[in-house]
Amino acid sequence: MEGLEFFAYHGYYPEEQRIGNKYALDITVITDFVEAAQNDKLSETVNYEIIYRIAAKVMEDPARLLEHIGFRVIRGVREKYPLVDKVIVKVSKFNPPVGGVCTRAVITMEG
Repeated sequence: MEGLEFFAYHGYYPEEQRIGNKYALDITVITDFVEAAQNDKLSETVNYEIIYRIAAKVMEDPARLLEHIGFRVIRGVREKYPLVDKVIVKVSKFNPPVGGVCTRAVITMEG
């Protein structure tokens, strides 16, 4: 899933947690999709609606670090789908407070 956008209250500084900011998530799940592809059954794959709900829940709870957001998304996906091979999460924070022009701060994690 690419370009999931949220307005959330994350940030290292108290002001960031008070005023909020725009964030984006990209979530990649690597697993064996053969059964779902052959049988055309949602029950045999990773449901992206559930992945979105996991991400939305994570974004509701303030975090100080983008890394913590990524970790919580990976953990949530793995709890729901323990057999996936890998989860890759890219977390973007728009207009981070760096004292100059910066479109986004971005981290990518996998687990």
